[in-house]
Amino acid sequence: MIRVLLAGAGAMGRAWLAAIHADPGVELAGVVDLDPAAARRAAAGLPAGADVAVLGAETAADAVIDVTVPVAHHAVTTTALFAGMSVLGEKPVADTLARALSLVAAAEVSGRLFMVSQSRRWNPQLATLRAMAAALGPVGAVGTDFHRAPRFGGFREEMAQPLLVDMAIHAFDAARYLLDADPVTVSCQTWNPPWSWYAGDACAAAVFEMTGGARYVYHGSWCSPGAETSWNGEWRVSAQHGTARWDGDHEPTGPAVDPPDGQRSGIGAALRAFAEALESGVTPMGEVHGNVLSLAMVEAAVDSAARGRPVPIDDVLARAHERAVRDETRADVRAALRNWTDVRTALSST
Repeated sequence: MIRVLLAGAGAMGRAWLAAIHADPGVELAGVVDLDPAAARRAAAGLPAGADVAVLGAETAADAVIDVTVPVAHHAVTTTALFAGMSVLGEKPVADTLARALSLVAAAEVSGRLFMVSQSRRWNPQLATLRAMAAALGPVGAVGTDFHRAPRFGGFREEMAQPLLVDMAIHAFDAARYLLDADPVTVSCQTWNPPWSWYAGDACAAAVFEMTGGARYVYHGSWCSPGAETSWNGEWRVSAQHGTARWDGDHEPTGPAVDPPDGQRSGIGAALRAFAEALESGVTPMGEVHGNVLSLAMVEAAVDSAARGRPVPIDDVLARAHERAVRDETRADVRAALRNWTDVRTALSST
């Protein structure tokens, strides 16, 4: 049994509360939120407060589930790790790649587990598509078409790159999972149709070269009314011995493979993997070292669109590393960052 604090009592927090209560191996110890009334409502009689470290000490919590807004991830996660608690955080790792690298170093220095929940990795249909891809031999290309027309209102409609920054990481991370490969370079274009209700570019087309030589091609839009795809997108895997396809909502089509193990999916599966990792010491899927390159794909795609040329992922990592060293306020974390001679090598160290 692990005892967890929930940091963030908003809509996403309510979804995580349900996952916590559904897992018999996880116990809610308390709720943290900057809004004390929201924390008390979510806690439903359990301890509540505004400070992760204080409430963690009062409740003897083992871990924090961080579902705060991305800009708060660095502060919440760093505080929790150095208060002796492991962290399961909602994607993205942090609001910038530089802060994400600082959190990798913080996890190393603190010796605590930091895992990021990318819920689509726990989709059993995506797991089946991955098994199909493996059965088809070497993969030449993976493509995702994503076309929706959501009217969110609020901050998303004012962002400079709403699709890439707020949505595309789901597909980018899923592509890494499907290919069991990492990004090398990206060439990306973004644009905004005349009818778009977004201030920033709501459409993107990106081609990633992946380790092993395969290409991942992403074509997406948040202002495509009519014939909309699944929120998971539509996927095609082209390999030496055939093709597998997935519409994002139903079982994929391709060669016959064994069904994936496990009954859980989504955030419930991520929570169970986190709990099992704390109990066993095994590194889980989503551990921060392995997750950061998905955020790097986002920042590199944005950079490529701005520069109008292909961008090596390692260049983006190097620039983010420089900013991380410059901006980190903890001397021990800054020292750990400075000890990295190569960022990609540091990220593959677990």
